[in-house]
Amino acid sequence: MTIKVVLVDDHPLFRKGLEHLLENSAEVSIAGQFADITSARNWLKSDGGADVVLLDRGLHGTDGLDLVPDFKARGIKVIMLTIADEDHEIRDAIERGVDGYILKSSEPEQIIQAIHSVHLGNSMLPSHIMQKMARGELMNGAFDKLSQRELEIVTYVARGLTNRAIGDTLNLSENTVRNHLRSILDKLGLANRVQVATLALKQGLVKPQGKHQ
Repeated sequence: MTIKVVLVDDHPLFRKGLEHLLENSAEVSIAGQFADITSARNWLKSDGGADVVLLDRGLHGTDGLDLVPDFKARGIKVIMLTIADEDHEIRDAIERGVDGYILKSSEPEQIIQAIHSVHLGNSMLPSHIMQKMARGELMNGAFDKLSQRELEIVTYVARGLTNRAIGDTLNLSENTVRNHLRSILDKLGLANRVQVATLALKQGLVKPQGKHQ
């Protein structure tokens, strides 16, 4: 049985590479390929006959995840094929109901394996995400959009350190710490470092310090 696959990606060269890969793979054929959300939706309305879609996250400034319900409604399995590799991005996709998540840096064989796997009703997720899910670590946390460096700075802010003290601890300039803190505030939607510290304590990122510590 041939698995009919749709490609949705806004990079023509990458689509061409995928097309070559799939055309030379047994039991796989291309049912259509599109560069944006509108053309993919128009195809779904007029035809929409496929088994699996390889869907990129970034499509000309729009979010490919918005297409997931459209494909799922037609019974088409969805594999995100993207460069978005942050935990929160993968978790967003899982929560939206994707069947697989493959990074564009994966080997060609992994992409083919993912297609066959989800077509059989299985899920296909990065191994490190599977491990985190098994350990219960992939939770919807307030700080999941922060970089590792930003998380470090948040912990020191919550402990009451000044920007200069944080910089001395992390071997960063005071100005660099200030820029990181500005980014942290933007990502968390907070107004000041006191709110950052309060949220860090509330979320359990750091433990409250005793009076004599």
